[in-house]
Amino acid sequence: VQLQASGGGLVHPGGSLRLSCAASGNIFRINAMSWYRQASGKQRELVATITSSGRTNYADSAKGRFTISTDDARDTGYLLMTNLTPEDTAVYYCYAEITVSTVMTYYSDKYWGQGTLVTVSS
Repeated sequence: VQLQASGGGLVHPGGSLRLSCAASGNIFRINAMSWYRQASGKQRELVATITSSGRTNYADSAKGRFTISTDDARDTGYLLMTNLTPEDTAVYYCYAEITVSTVMTYYSDKYWGQGTLVTVSS
């Protein structure tokens, strides 16, 4: 299983971006997906989480501005970010707990995607 994050870039303050995280492999179900971010010189922090039941949770900094979602048919998760500020500048990582199907069984494991850089600057 691999997670491929995309959608980062340079955006002006007040602008929006939508990040995508595409999962590939023998995926039975994405049990939960999260987005983390890590700004230069800072620790990685949790931004948002969504479960397979649709329950969401956001960091205080993301509430009201970011929306996490998934498209089960595409095995893809999204993070829509609006009203961006320079403080949102960071490398964003997706993280997912996935149930994998094999010929013999199912098992769950956790996976990280590579980061995608978001820069908010005028």
